[in-house]
Amino acid sequence: MRVKWMTRRGSRSLLIFRYILYCAGIWLHLLVMTGMLAVLGCGPGGAKSSFEVEKNDADGGFMGKEPWGSERGEKESWKRKRSDAKGKKKANRGNKQNKETKKDPVIRVLLMTNGYQGTQHSQAELVSPAGMILEAGEERWQVEGGQSLSITPGDEWVKDKIVRAWAKDGGEITVNSIDRAYGKPSYEGTVEIRCGTNGLILINELPVERYLCKVVPSEMPPSYELEALKVQAVCARSYAYRQMASYGYPEYEAHIDDSTAYQVYGNSKPQERSTQAVNATCGEVVMYHGQIATTYYYSTSCGETTSLEAWGTPTNDENGYLQAVEVSGKVGDYEKDLPWYRWEAAIPVQTLSTLVEQNLGKGLGMIRDIQVTKKGPGGVVLQIKLIGENGDATVDTENKIRAALGGNGYEIKKQDGGVVPSSKLLPSAFFTVEKGADIFLIKGGGYGHGIGMSQNGANEMAKEGRSYEEIVEFFFRGAKVQMVTG
Repeated sequence: MRVKWMTRRGSRSLLIFRYILYCAGIWLHLLVMTGMLAVLGCGPGGAKSSFEVEKNDADGGFMGKEPWGSERGEKESWKRKRSDAKGKKKANRGNKQNKETKKDPVIRVLLMTNGYQGTQHSQAELVSPAGMILEAGEERWQVEGGQSLSITPGDEWVKDKIVRAWAKDGGEITVNSIDRAYGKPSYEGTVEIRCGTNGLILINELPVERYLCKVVPSEMPPSYELEALKVQAVCARSYAYRQMASYGYPEYEAHIDDSTAYQVYGNSKPQERSTQAVNATCGEVVMYHGQIATTYYYSTSCGETTSLEAWGTPTNDENGYLQAVEVSGKVGDYEKDLPWYRWEAAIPVQTLSTLVEQNLGKGLGMIRDIQVTKKGPGGVVLQIKLIGENGDATVDTENKIRAALGGNGYEIKKQDGGVVPSSKLLPSAFFTVEKGADIFLIKGGGYGHGIGMSQNGANEMAKEGRSYEEIVEFFFRGAKVQMVTG
C-alpha cells in the first residue's frame, strides 16, 4: 500500500511540475512578445504615430552622440519647433484672411493722373497725419506723421522695386500730387508705387466695401433717396466683382482704374448717406442665372433703355437681363420733368464738318446730310451715314456715333432752358436729325449710353416708395438681389 501511495504521489508531483513548467513557458512567452512589441513601438495604446517616432528621433537621435551634437540638436529642435509654431500661426492667419477675403475681398485700383488723362505720374507726394510705413522688398521704414514723402521715377530706391505705403493707424494716405473734384484725394488701404515706362504707376489696394464708400458718392449725389443710393451701391458692387474676375491692367495687376472707363472712385469724399447705403447692402449683388450680372448704369433715360445691341453685342442667355425697358409708371415717364429728359443742338454745318473730319480722321468735306440708317431696341441709333461733298462714311454703334458727332464748338439746350457747351460725346444716341439751311438740328433725349439702370430714373422711383430690390429688378429683368457667395 505504501508503494502504491508513493506511485500516486510521484504521479501527482510530476503533474504539478509539468503544470509549473507550462505556466512558466506561457509567462516567458509573454515576456518575449512584450519585448518585441516594445521594439516595434507598440503597446497597450496601439501603434505610435509617425509624428511620435520622428519626434523621438529628433530629440534623441544620432546627433546627440556627437561632441557638439547636444548643442546642435537643441538648436535644430528649437528651429523646428519655432518653424512649426510659425507655420501654425501663419496657417491660422491665412485661414482668418481667407474668411475675411471671402467676406470682403480686396480690389486693386489704378489711380489716374489729374483730369483722368493718363496712367503714369511725373511724381508722387504722399502724407498721412498718423505717419506712414513704407515697404520695398525686404526693407521697411517709417515716415513721421504730417511729414510729406516725395517720390520721382529717377529715385534709385524706387527703381526695379514695388513700394507699398500704408498709414500707421490704419487710416488714409493723402496723395498731394493728384487733384480731384473735391481737392487732394485720400486713400484707405495700401498705396503702391512702381516705375512705368514714362513715370510712376500708383495703385490703391483696399477692401471692396471700403472702395464702394468712395464710388457711390462719386457716381450718385448723396442727396438722392436712400433707396436709390442702395441701388447704386448694389450695382457698383456687382460691377466691381465682375471686374475683379480679371485684371483690366494685367501689367500692373490692377483690376480697374478710377475713371469713367470703369467706375469713378475718389472724385468725391465719402458721405454719411452713401456709406449708409453701402453698409445696408453689404455683400449684396445682382445675380442672373447663377452669375453676378454686369450692372451698367448711366445718368438719365429718355423714357426708354436699350440692350447691348447698342454696343454691337447680340442678346444671349448671359446678358438677357439687359433689355429695352420703358422707364415709366402710373404718371408716365419717371424722368419727364428732368432737364436731360429732352435736349437739342443746332450745329452749324461748318462746325459739324470740321468735327467729323477730326473725329473720323477722314476728309469728307462739307457734310451735306446725316442719315439714321439703323435703330435698335428702345429707339437707340445704331448706325448713321454721313454724306459729304468728298465722300461718305458709315458709323456703327452708340458710342462711336456719339463720338463722331461730339466735340467742342456748339451748345446743347436742355428742356429746362439750361444751355451747356458740347463735349467729346453727344449726350446720348437716342436722337433724330433735321437738316436746315446752314445747320443740323439734332433732337435727343437722355444722358448716357442708355444700357441698364438710369440713376435719375431710380431716384424718381424711390421717391414713389419703390424699394431698392424692386428698382434693381425693374431695370435688370429676370435678375435678383442676393448675397455674394464663394
